[in-house]
Amino acid sequence: MLLEIRHVTQYRYAVPVRESVMELWMQPQKSIRQRLVSFDLDLEPAAQVFSYADSFGNAVYHFDVPHPHDKLSITARAAVETQAPTPVPENLDQGEWDRLRSDFLRGECFDFLRPHGFARESEALHKYMADHDIDGLRGRDPLSALKALNQTIYDSFGYEAGVTRADSPIDDVLKARKGVCQDFAHVMIAICRSWGIPARYVSGYLFTDRKHGDRSDPDATHAWVEVFLPSLRWIGFDPTNNTPATERHVACAVGRDYSDVPPSRGVYKGEADSQLAVGVTVRKARAAISEPEFLRVSAMSRGGGQANRRVQGAAQHQQRLHQMQQQQQ
Repeated sequence: MLLEIRHVTQYRYAVPVRESVMELWMQPQKSIRQRLVSFDLDLEPAAQVFSYADSFGNAVYHFDVPHPHDKLSITARAAVETQAPTPVPENLDQGEWDRLRSDFLRGECFDFLRPHGFARESEALHKYMADHDIDGLRGRDPLSALKALNQTIYDSFGYEAGVTRADSPIDDVLKARKGVCQDFAHVMIAICRSWGIPARYVSGYLFTDRKHGDRSDPDATHAWVEVFLPSLRWIGFDPTNNTPATERHVACAVGRDYSDVPPSRGVYKGEADSQLAVGVTVRKARAAISEPEFLRVSAMSRGGGQANRRVQGAAQHQQRLHQMQQQQQ
């Protein structure tokens, strides 16, 4: 499936701010089932853009606007060709639980087995698990248990924007029984890790199709879960829509939870109140894209030109971001 993605993020400030420092996790991944045809990043005001790979291998773009401005606009455009994942079997043998307990696997997947940020156990989560006999699913093989868990979360939560925030703890969605994709992903990740199954948060986009029963917002980014099973490696589940990850899912970044891979993150220097507006469009490409794979950054720079300059720029940017965060505390 050939998809075109347009992601617009606008920050408006009540009065001009003196400086902004931003990081972006918006570039779709390159993988076996996902070919990045093109990626285009436009910034207003213009800024010098650098890039680096974070500790999870995600592409991160970062920039600094070091002069007064009352608006910051970021437009990311991408063309991605996706393929359906390899079909998974109906079930696995019970020995998969033993394979999940191997010391090698637990060492390799250490980051995705520990509680982190929004994906952590709580009394509210334990009550939810007891009310829905979640731990009873462990009597099945791991794959069957995960399929049932995906559906249970879908059935027990309503999709509604505005009930939770990007920084809401997991207890908010458990209390309201309503939320959005990142909330459902955090619930599933926390449960999987409590079972000893490595689970990671996936940030990206979804080509929404109401015929498939999708209930997620077509004008927003999307999030789902990938779990590691020794017999199958990483496989994706989308508890928001009760489906496995398909060719309609476009992955941008993976992390331990939302806080690792937000689409954008930054700070500004000034006393102004800010307003954020985001718009996302994902559609099938109208015609085949024949250009070779390329990345283009429409700003003052393409990222420094040489690898050592990009690395140096990343270190300087992170230091500047840290300094501004400390100043605002």
